[in-house]
Amino acid sequence: MEKKYFFFDIDGTLTRANTSLIPSDTLETLEQLRRHGHFVAAATGRLQADAISICRAAGIENMVSDGGNGLTIAGELAELLPLPHQECIRLLEELEEKDIPWAISTENSHRRYSKTGRYAAAVPPNYAENIILPDLDFHAQDAIYKVFAACPPQREKEIAALSALPRVRFNDFYFIIEPDDKAAGIRRMMDHFHAPYREVVVFGDGVNDLNMFSPQWFSIAMGNAEPALKERANFITLPYDQGGITHACKKFGWI
Repeated sequence: MEKKYFFFDIDGTLTRANTSLIPSDTLETLEQLRRHGHFVAAATGRLQADAISICRAAGIENMVSDGGNGLTIAGELAELLPLPHQECIRLLEELEEKDIPWAISTENSHRRYSKTGRYAAAVPPNYAENIILPDLDFHAQDAIYKVFAACPPQREKEIAALSALPRVRFNDFYFIIEPDDKAAGIRRMMDHFHAPYREVVVFGDGVNDLNMFSPQWFSIAMGNAEPALKERANFITLPYDQGGITHACKKFGWI
């Protein structure tokens, strides 16, 4: 059997969205893939620090994180690229002008920083910790890894600076500026191991996985995936909580 290089999205693919709950059959399948000699990695939009504990719980030592900008190899962070700096500064200046609450990630941690509590008050709670720094100056930051804006979808068209930055939205409360090219991170990972792209298999469910579903390799959409992702997939499996990963791996003889 040819060695395959598996890259699994986390939220909605390996786990229930925004949690660390991995179904027991998925954990067993990941272990079987490793026993069969396959390469197993995660591919996520989360910051590396947010995702590493989930990967460790699943026995995953390699990861494409930060929407393609981060690489973790053998459990160690090998690369973490920030967002385009001047474009982020222009966006934050415009958000302030338009009185749109914002927060930023400036380090590899689950913390989000803002000058007031307005952003935290406007969005649902999740795994990230909101830190208020009244004297925060975004101009003075050396690197910005994510920008969060509490803004309904209909206001996005008012924000001119958005045209220069990648963004994702998972609900009506806020959008996130984050890298959205997991495929680029996968290619860098494969280049590191001198492995052929054709042996890559990716699993995903969300709109931020669209760029990961490249014609260079084999793409599998979860049964709970967004319609646009299913249209691009080579195969659609069962939902994540109905044994979707196990079903696909057995169907194609990988385990």
